[in-house]
Amino acid sequence: MHAIRDVRIAVLVAVLGVVAACSDSNGLPPAGNPNEVDTLSLFALDGTPLSSPSGYDVASNLALRTDRAVAFDFAFNFDSAGHAVLLPTGALGLTRSSGIQVQSVPFDAVTTAPGGAYVDTMAVPLDSGTVAVVHSRATQCLTFSAIVFYYAKIEVLAIDTIARRIDLQVLVDQNCGYRGLELGIPPR
Repeated sequence: MHAIRDVRIAVLVAVLGVVAACSDSNGLPPAGNPNEVDTLSLFALDGTPLSSPSGYDVASNLALRTDRAVAFDFAFNFDSAGHAVLLPTGALGLTRSSGIQVQSVPFDAVTTAPGGAYVDTMAVPLDSGTVAVVHSRATQCLTFSAIVFYYAKIEVLAIDTIARRIDLQVLVDQNCGYRGLELGIPPR
């Protein structure tokens, strides 16, 4: 009986420790990674060399080769009509976890990842100037052992149909569970 009580007390102390470590009402540890704008290029899954990165991992903010890694959230391609598309993992027959939500405002106006539905099973058409918020596949945060999404906003800077490449402006919130999409340390 004492062992069960001791376990309960240890769990309560651990929970209180996590709560005390949190700096705000969102229940997350304080953010430590500043948000910065970056640019990257992705190459189409079809019609480009295997050595060209077609996939994008939100949490690490890296363009990846899809033949060497399955740890990516999106891939870039052109559809059968020649339109640029971003493919979440569900559209690739992988888990339905990553998602895309196209925005109708400029890149700089997006300051927080919105709630609501994200496209997770279909290709999302892109054009030059398209702004979208994306979230990663569900990931375990090592900081506090919760399953979270990482959020980013992207803007299509250019689509090169000859090189079969898309250039993106990206801002990723690399703080576990945070939704802030503005420069600096996110408050939320």
